[in-house]
Amino acid sequence: MSRIDRKFQTLNADGRKALIPFITAGDPSLEATVPVMHALVEAGADVIELGVPFSDPMADGPTIQHSSERAIARGAGLKYIFDAVRAFRERDSETPIVLMGYLNPVEIRGPAAFAKAATDAGVDGILLVDLPPEEAAEFRAGFAPVGLDLILLASPTTSDARIAQLCAEGEGYLYYVSYAGVTGADHLDTGSASDRLHAIRAASQVPVVAGFGIKDAASAAVMAREADGVVVGSALVAALANQDSPGAAARAARDFLAPLRAALDATA
Repeated sequence: MSRIDRKFQTLNADGRKALIPFITAGDPSLEATVPVMHALVEAGADVIELGVPFSDPMADGPTIQHSSERAIARGAGLKYIFDAVRAFRERDSETPIVLMGYLNPVEIRGPAAFAKAATDAGVDGILLVDLPPEEAAEFRAGFAPVGLDLILLASPTTSDARIAQLCAEGEGYLYYVSYAGVTGADHLDTGSASDRLHAIRAASQVPVVAGFGIKDAASAAVMAREADGVVVGSALVAALANQDSPGAAARAARDFLAPLRAALDATA
């Protein structure tokens, strides 16, 4: 059983919802990534999504775009990311790590070679924003032998036929994008998102988590009612952006995430 499967099994048994923070690897500094990851776990993170900086992050809004630009300027490439995960694993062998990014870095290396390097470092899953499920067979075949879960995305505009495909082929968890738009926008319609989540969750063979637009304890608690967990990204990235030391970044991460954890546990 994978770390992701084991984590969600434990959460389900305990009647709790998953809290999944997203950070951009290498921001606010190269030195801060691992301390921030540990701080997030201490504050209640169940899974960590680690953003792979990319030069053209078309699904991301300004906050994450700028964090990617800063990280790339510092030299946060895949080697750095794998080294950071490896360093995190020296103290934490249980928290699942999911890379979130774009197809190009995987295509350049080839799915099998990428998957081996990722899992050797301690990565559990990958979410590729620009990989349509209809074109995922080659990647799934390259990832499966080493147990790298391919996390799939659904959105409010996803057709019923594609939802059925995603629910049947899902690995790890299914990420539901709560609105049609880029990360960090401020127009989350919790009512319509909850209705859609309810239907998808009933059909999915893996847990369903909600992301995009979740920025605080209140929105996390509302979205978790019909989901197995929530993802918070842009608001956390913004909270970390100006921290001038790894220690300050770690404290900011704990301070940001702890209220979300408390809110999810209070509504469980």
